[in-house]
Amino acid sequence: MGRINDLEKLGQAIWLDFIDRKLLAEGGLKKLVEEDGVTGVTSNPSIFEKAMGHGNAYDAELAEFDKANPGASAMERYEHLAIQDIQAAADTLRPVYDRLNGKDGYVSLEVSPYLANDTDETAAEAERLWTAVDRPNLMVKIPGTPAGVPAIASAIDKGVNINVTLLFSIEAYKAVALAFVEGLEKRAARGEPIDRIASVASFFVSRIDTKIDDAIDTGTGGDEAKALKGKVAIANAKAAYAWYQDFIQSDRWQALAAKGAMPQRLLWASTGTKNPDYSDVLYLDTLIGRDTVNTVPPKTLDAFRDHGTAAETLSQDVEGAKKVLADAERLGLNLQGVTETLVEEGVASFSKAFDDLLASIAAKHPAEAT
Repeated sequence: MGRINDLEKLGQAIWLDFIDRKLLAEGGLKKLVEEDGVTGVTSNPSIFEKAMGHGNAYDAELAEFDKANPGASAMERYEHLAIQDIQAAADTLRPVYDRLNGKDGYVSLEVSPYLANDTDETAAEAERLWTAVDRPNLMVKIPGTPAGVPAIASAIDKGVNINVTLLFSIEAYKAVALAFVEGLEKRAARGEPIDRIASVASFFVSRIDTKIDDAIDTGTGGDEAKALKGKVAIANAKAAYAWYQDFIQSDRWQALAAKGAMPQRLLWASTGTKNPDYSDVLYLDTLIGRDTVNTVPPKTLDAFRDHGTAAETLSQDVEGAKKVLADAERLGLNLQGVTETLVEEGVASFSKAFDDLLASIAAKHPAEAT
């Protein structure tokens, strides 16, 4: 038992923000689950691009698939590889899922980032991936864009577990939380079970500080704003968690909870520290709270295992967090504008990674496999 295991006692789950064939084949994920208490895995186009687009770990499997499926598109080839990895990760996590009665033990797979602004296509893609992976502990990732919100409600209504990604603002988070509830209510109204439908709302953290700090460094807010460096993202997350705590006490949520519904947990994403002047465990130490998840890159997980601090911090000094947000607004740091920009950049970044991924797969031929 170590620092990472201690987080479970505080009600926080740790997921690994990484997946590749080597980690799965050599038992690396199984070891993290058994020794550190890791209870989930997240993937995204950038992670798969690094895993599949570089090296030859997937080449033999790709050659085999190509032989059986001549003329397959790069997208079909990618999905074949990705689904195998996701299924293997889900199977590794299945004992966690069973032990916790569906409250954890999930692996996430993202819908195509090309669909971020198309509600109907996103909803259809979520259902298709859910069927293709065929694991109860899958979460399909849907971006929390305006077009994504109704797709989330639709997917939940169909019984698909959903990881809502690319959330930066509290208002966007509220919209997807209510979409989750709407989906559950529609199922309940038909008399269908809602006790095994899981969702997380992935609230991105470090990228906010990067943007805000850059604005401060270029003079926005003057000298007074310098005291806010490295604080706005954490304050924003604390405010989101405070809203969550209030919402799960509401009559609307309690009616669903009485029917066995599990709350949509907040998940802290982008928790690797970008600024070398900050602690490498800043976005773990400061965001520990009950009914939350922190999805962590391997390097940051190692750092927390070595020198992180497991203590309830998320609900501490909420008034101080509110003051940070108020001061940021007063000083012209434009958090709302920053969060809107980050959503656009996030969609573009994942699309670019997907472009690169598909291009690298398209360039691989059976003769090149080893």
